[in-house]
Amino acid sequence: MTDAPRNTRFDKSRLPSRHVTEGPARAPHRSYFYAMGISEEEIHAPWVGVATCWNEAAPCNIALNRQAQVVKHGVKKAGGTPREFTTITVTDGIAMGHEGMRSSLASREAITDTVELTMRGHCYDALVGLAGCDKSLPGMMMAMVRLNVPSVFIYGGSILPGRLNGKDVTVQDVFEAVGQHQAGNYSDAELAILERIACPSAGACGGQFTANTMACVSEAIGLALLNSSGAPAPYESRDQFCEASGVAVMNLIEKNIRARDIVTRKSLENAARVVACTGGSTNAGLHLPAIAHEAGIDFDLFDVCDIFRETPYFVDLKPGGQYVAKDLFEVGGVPVVMKELRKAGLLHEDCMTASGRSLGEELDKITGEADGRVIYPVSTPLSKTGGVVGLKGNLAPEGAIVKVAGMSEAEQVFSGPARVFECEEDAFEAVKARQYVEGEVLVIRNEGPAGGPGMREMLATTAALSGQGMGKKVALITDGRFSGATRGFCVGHVGPEAAHGGPIALLQNGDVITLNALTGEILVDLSDDELAQRKAAWTGARPTIYATGALWKYAQLVGTTRLGAVTHPGAKAESHIYMDL
Repeated sequence: MTDAPRNTRFDKSRLPSRHVTEGPARAPHRSYFYAMGISEEEIHAPWVGVATCWNEAAPCNIALNRQAQVVKHGVKKAGGTPREFTTITVTDGIAMGHEGMRSSLASREAITDTVELTMRGHCYDALVGLAGCDKSLPGMMMAMVRLNVPSVFIYGGSILPGRLNGKDVTVQDVFEAVGQHQAGNYSDAELAILERIACPSAGACGGQFTANTMACVSEAIGLALLNSSGAPAPYESRDQFCEASGVAVMNLIEKNIRARDIVTRKSLENAARVVACTGGSTNAGLHLPAIAHEAGIDFDLFDVCDIFRETPYFVDLKPGGQYVAKDLFEVGGVPVVMKELRKAGLLHEDCMTASGRSLGEELDKITGEADGRVIYPVSTPLSKTGGVVGLKGNLAPEGAIVKVAGMSEAEQVFSGPARVFECEEDAFEAVKARQYVEGEVLVIRNEGPAGGPGMREMLATTAALSGQGMGKKVALITDGRFSGATRGFCVGHVGPEAAHGGPIALLQNGDVITLNALTGEILVDLSDDELAQRKAAWTGARPTIYATGALWKYAQLVGTTRLGAVTHPGAKAESHIYMDL
């Protein structure tokens, strides 16, 4: 057999794909590759997994397949052999408000696991990952860090806003309109019109909800090329970022720059800064520790919240503000936001990025400046502290989290008697029937990662409260999660969760709860002795209907929310690196 042509830019003897492409023993493997029309030269080039979360479940995923084709063109252009594969997505907007939401957070682990298994099984050398909806973004980034391969992340892009009565509208408005409809303030016809125009294109939810929050994180943490997350999904100008990402991953292979060279303690801090200053989703407090876990870095909810507390909030995005992702893109996007953070000395510029250059070097190329409308100057922020705040106290010894973007200081303190619900459905029915009173703290428990199982989001309930005009007149706490679209004094991630015997499991109707986002406290007016007596009398976790299957497995494995609700020991326990096998 004659020697195959070789690409001298890359040392194949150090890459995982050599296990399936090189030497006489791999002739059977190569025969499969020839069967797919892969050339001899392509077989002996580096192999790049191009992973997408494409499916037909929702608009956030529908454009990923087309974008992946452009990524593959970029990989080929730079001398690599791209191999496309897909993984699952559970889209929160569709799963919201019913049993399907239990699958959402568990899908993050499934995405990471399936990308890992595909990469390992086929010995791919690098990864370009495309994702569109909430959990698929951190899931894809976690896979990159777990495998520690050269990696580039691409967001599928946001949806365009709808337009009604001269104003932009999003799916958040539809959820809140349901509450107004239940209150008799919104007709069937009005709801029918709104639901038809709120989501006019492909793309993920347009406000600074979880998808766009984690898209901003992808740039700030360094796994995505700068400004690649900004253009809405329908813009074919996204293609230039897709092609550039394919080229970039080949550069990372050549320089042996891996995901953990990019994701460091400093880059995680940069990411948390961007979440805070944009008023991002509380779910970042769950996903950033999970990404850190894959790298073996100690970075938990308290670390995230420390950064939130000392970061000004200066980007005016929905749900707390006025604008959507398209508006942020049009005034310069995440790079301009990071330039403002740099002016305040709040950014680590020496972090490596997917371009192969440092963050500081990349930002030096950015000419845009804060426009004063969507992005305020960091010197004159919307508020002095971040849009998301961590809480701690005798009701949440392992912490909790609340989004305060758009809330006045007076609105960030709330005290009232508890009204306790054992699950989200009970709370939603009570809200729908107005079986609560102003001044109460609604408590939804048994919705944590293990107890739910699945740590559901409570958007249906919170949106109904907002739609009834009660969003600022009651507070809500849960061991579950809140959507990035949630508004009002809504505290999530209360830990330990009820299923693990946390104080939230011990609450009774009428217990006085005090929430203070200014001081970072979450307290119940009970003595340590009273809490201990109630704990001794506690009869254990509430049974669930999930006694078999994926959610049962998830409930057995999932850890505490404070550490990211992860399901395996992480990089600290690993005994090998995939790239070095």
